[in-house]
Amino acid sequence: MGSAMKTQLKYPREFSFEFFPPKTEEATENLRRTLTKLAPLKPRFCSVTFGAGGSTREKTFETALEIQQTTGIECAPHLSCIASTRRSIREILEAYRSHGIRHIVALRGDMPSGMLSAGEFRHANELVEFIRSETGNHFHIEVACYPEVHPQAASAESDLKNFKRKVDAGADSAITQYFYNPEAYFRFVDDCERLGIDIPIVPGIMPITNHSQLVRFSDLCGADIPRWIRKRLEAFGDDRKAIRTFGLEVVTELCRRLLEQGAPGLHFYTLNRAEACLEVWKALGLEPA
Repeated sequence: MGSAMKTQLKYPREFSFEFFPPKTEEATENLRRTLTKLAPLKPRFCSVTFGAGGSTREKTFETALEIQQTTGIECAPHLSCIASTRRSIREILEAYRSHGIRHIVALRGDMPSGMLSAGEFRHANELVEFIRSETGNHFHIEVACYPEVHPQAASAESDLKNFKRKVDAGADSAITQYFYNPEAYFRFVDDCERLGIDIPIVPGIMPITNHSQLVRFSDLCGADIPRWIRKRLEAFGDDRKAIRTFGLEVVTELCRRLLEQGAPGLHFYTLNRAEACLEVWKALGLEPA
């Protein structure tokens, strides 16, 4: 184990789940059923995504409050700053603070289609700095990082420096983009230590249940699907059961190796479904926190 992974071991192991705001009543009921299944695992927190340019702002707010109030689990709403003003971000922070939210996932976010101006914030480190200047240490601030390099970054080194700017601005911990090559994570953590970054870096985990969906997501976010995984998934064709079984094996082994070598937890991208996450959790032999 590298020295950087040993450094990560000093942090308490924490598990978390990510959800997106439901758009229909049916989707709302589905999310509630999912929460009923996952809440007994006692995650450290649940995060709720925020649409491009704040397009799901109200639903993110409502979903975060409902999760925290009905399950008692700390909720960490995503907050993206692109196409936003300081005034609008200040209003959101005040609303969260007044409703007992103490955890934020601070992101740059995606520019809404058709919008030409980036607003008053250009990068996530500016948002982190603004949250700290406005609210002190009220919020635990999570930020994103990319073991396989952000798709818009000029280089791996510039991407690392962008991450360090977020940490220097006041980030408390980080969640990675999902990946399937553990070596990418280990090397990334080593590179972070070289730059003096010393916060928990929690791997983001995407269960594999649907081949075409996984390819679509990965093409958008720049996550690499190793060739051997791609070829196996292609060979299964429309056999959904075979895909789920193979996906469970791949993701469980990935998680096991990450935890054995010092990762300070796992952050599951649930897509508002419980089953795949529960299967991985059970296969790892994990206990509720």
